[in-house]
Amino acid sequence: MKRIQIITGASSGIGREFALQMARNRKADEIWLVARRRDRLESLAAEIALIDGAAKPLVVEIDISGKAGATKLAKTLEREGQSGDLTIDALINNAGFGTYGPFADTPLEKELEMIDLNITSLTALCHHALPYLAGGSLVVNVASLAGFIPLGNFAVYAASKAYVLSFSVALAAELADRKIFVSTVCPGPVDTEFALVASSGAREKVVDGKSAEAVVRACLTDAQRGKRISVMAWKWKFKAFMSRFVGRYWFARHTFVHEKRPSRSDGV
Repeated sequence: MKRIQIITGASSGIGREFALQMARNRKADEIWLVARRRDRLESLAAEIALIDGAAKPLVVEIDISGKAGATKLAKTLEREGQSGDLTIDALINNAGFGTYGPFADTPLEKELEMIDLNITSLTALCHHALPYLAGGSLVVNVASLAGFIPLGNFAVYAASKAYVLSFSVALAAELADRKIFVSTVCPGPVDTEFALVASSGAREKVVDGKSAEAVVRACLTDAQRGKRISVMAWKWKFKAFMSRFVGRYWFARHTFVHEKRPSRSDGV
């Protein structure tokens, strides 16, 4: 039985760190590195190949965005699993992005692309993976601290991550009897390329960003302990907890007025 691990958005940031930490700490036969940037995937594969006892890295250059993109990866799974001896040891749904700025000022096409990747692809890949999951398999869906409450100047991204959080908890409940563990990681600001993409180049890094290494390590530790929602820093934990007591409209209005997010689309 061939056991594989799949990491989407593996070319940088949190996805790259998941690939490295799982290669060091979780046994499998192959680790599929899924993203669009082949050069970065090949560099990561070479790094994994040097880790003693690591799974064999496989570069999977695919744009998984939307139904069509997820289907491409599903067809690769079908080809590899035709003999019936393929098991997904771990599926890490990390691919995603955000956009800064008021909804009225952000390009609609970009917002819809975000929904396609953050929601449609993640949902489809979870469904496509189901036949290959078994007892002991791990599914990690990367949500966000933004998923706990609506955010002005970040409306669609926060809504997309609220979907990921809600869907993942429900999926965890449905798969529990099969001994398949579903974890949802909800990071706040992390020091990755996220801000650069979200701001269309106006902001290079988030303020007070935590390391991707720490976020991933905490997530995998929480999963081992049976904790289904992983929120690492105490500041993040406090914000997630307090979101239960703050008016949703009030907080959306507050963030819209007082927490502007720079973006090239609004002339910044």
